[in-house]
Amino acid sequence: MQIKSFYDPATFTLTYVAFDPESLDAVIVDPVLDYDPKASQTSTHSVDEVIKWVEERGLKVHYVLETHAHADHLSGSQALRQRFDAKVAIGERITEVQETFRDLFDLADALPTDGRQFDRLLKDGERFAAGSMNIEVLATPGHTPACVTYKIDDAVFTGDALFMPDYGVGRCDFPRGSAEALYDSVHEKLYALPDETRVFVGHDYQPDGREMQFETTIGMSKRCNVQLAWGTEKAEFVQRRNARDKGLDAPRLLLPSVQVNANAGCLPGKRANGRRYLSIPINLFHPSDDVGRVH
Repeated sequence: MQIKSFYDPATFTLTYVAFDPESLDAVIVDPVLDYDPKASQTSTHSVDEVIKWVEERGLKVHYVLETHAHADHLSGSQALRQRFDAKVAIGERITEVQETFRDLFDLADALPTDGRQFDRLLKDGERFAAGSMNIEVLATPGHTPACVTYKIDDAVFTGDALFMPDYGVGRCDFPRGSAEALYDSVHEKLYALPDETRVFVGHDYQPDGREMQFETTIGMSKRCNVQLAWGTEKAEFVQRRNARDKGLDAPRLLLPSVQVNANAGCLPGKRANGRRYLSIPINLFHPSDDVGRVH
């Protein structure tokens, strides 16, 4: 298996194309739909770059694999589904995320909560084929309840569960997130893999201004991860993770991202006037009175 990475600097996101160079079978992990929040305008520049690269090599894309419903970028999965007739898959606990955000955004019937928007809901430990490629699903909740890691040959695609060793792991303060669950996902499940297993991360935030990096190993992570190494005690990690999360700002694209991504990357349908609208609650994190005064 070979892996091609694409980096979106606007959201620090890595998209991957994993493919068999002999059979040309392929899957795409965590694609990005560009979104300008100032104009509330989408574009497909990032996903078109992936499409062009795939088509130039004649790859056969079987699946678009989402590691979770991202809170920092919109998913480009539907553009790829349309172009390649590929199936969009995600962890089965996405239904919990849908239930949470349907109520939060008051989407009622606009967001079914049974996962029907996705072509396939994947269970922990499930194995399936994408042509000649064999994929194993590892449930790695914590950042969100629906996070999964995909294992293909000697590589894992960890999404927001495990980052480069000098950055750490994903935040756990989103609805139904859990630092305790993330510790178990990383320490007990990912770190149980062979040390030589290659790790491809979902984001790289380039701490201290270093060059972008996207690949490490399980062994390196166990030795050097600044937040959760092999010797890190669970209580220590949970305390530090929760304390750090309290000081973090909300992701810049949180509100548009989660309602689109929980809907499998589908944009809201057109209303009677022919336009599409996102639902943006006001004072979500710090409720106010009628004049905007936060108590």
